[in-house]
Amino acid sequence: MSETRQKLLLVTRNFPPLWGGMERLNWHMAAELSKSFDVRVIAPTGAAQHAPPGVTVREAPLKPLRRFLLHAAALARRETRVWKPDIVLAGSGLTAPLAWWAARACDARTAVYVHGLDLTVPHPIYRALWRPAFRRMQTVIANSRATASLAKGIGISSERIHIVHPGVDIPEPDPAARDRFRAAQGIAAQAPVLLSVGRLTERKGLRQFVRDVLPAIAQAHPDVVLVVVGDAPENSLYAQCQSPASIQAAAETAGVGQSLRFLGKRFGPELADAYFGADLHVFPVRELANDPEGFGMVAAEAAAHGLPTVAYATGGVVDAVQEGVSGRLVAAGNDADFSAAVLDLLKNPMGSEAPRRFAARLAWKEFGAQLCQRLRDMA
Repeated sequence: MSETRQKLLLVTRNFPPLWGGMERLNWHMAAELSKSFDVRVIAPTGAAQHAPPGVTVREAPLKPLRRFLLHAAALARRETRVWKPDIVLAGSGLTAPLAWWAARACDARTAVYVHGLDLTVPHPIYRALWRPAFRRMQTVIANSRATASLAKGIGISSERIHIVHPGVDIPEPDPAARDRFRAAQGIAAQAPVLLSVGRLTERKGLRQFVRDVLPAIAQAHPDVVLVVVGDAPENSLYAQCQSPASIQAAAETAGVGQSLRFLGKRFGPELADAYFGADLHVFPVRELANDPEGFGMVAAEAAAHGLPTVAYATGGVVDAVQEGVSGRLVAAGNDADFSAAVLDLLKNPMGSEAPRRFAARLAWKEFGAQLCQRLRDMA
């Protein structure tokens, strides 16, 4: 590596071996940054074997949270004393205090990539200790306009806030995937398939969707199938769960219990087949106090597979779905308009090309270029 490259230390709790949205984001963050910087990462145990080429990882035990924070802080501080990075970047607000404290050992510049929820966690200790760390960061990079607004709301000056939307893989179209997915799941070739992807939390609103929206869709399409990919969250900073059993019970009460299929977690080709095999992605995110939707990566992933999304226009979702291009946005909480939008797109499909063009602007290469530029601008 060239001696002129700056050194960057990334401190994060969200990194493979888990492969959720936040973990994928931080993995790509490390991979893209390594094209322009010498990168080392502080991450949970097991991360080193999944590191991008050329990226060194120092590991801290993932659980419990207190142990991770203490161990990761010590590792980060030691790394800054010995390796002396030019920049210390927190991969989320959770690790911002660790990054700031470690950076003081070598007078490194500091930055944090914030996601929304990490700015609003209501716990008094978190607010007392973490918010001052956010305000001390030289650069705060937000994943959406909504998250940038939250950052301003806790006292971060606007000139230090920049927006870089999360990236997405852009797969090649797979004409055989639709039939392959439906055959594997025992779904009729012509049945309308709605897809929900993501953690099963109160904010994602799936229980309310099957109770208040799905019945109107099923009345028009009795053979409709809602495929649910995801499970209750683990190691979440702050999230209230909706169990599959509670969602199924709500569906049974609403008379649409036969329409649900729970697939649990799916990654890689299996998840791609689900995107290709569905007719619409539904994203009924709710507006909850102190629990915002920072962006909506699954909507961008759906678009990358040519799958439109119908979503409530809340939080950062308005950056992840472009009205009339990658799907439809409905006023938050308007169940009738949500079901109407779904029925309209089932009757008049918008096709796959426009969503894919929208997603191309969010490719990981574009994410990396913007992120690197923001960090270089700190000099």
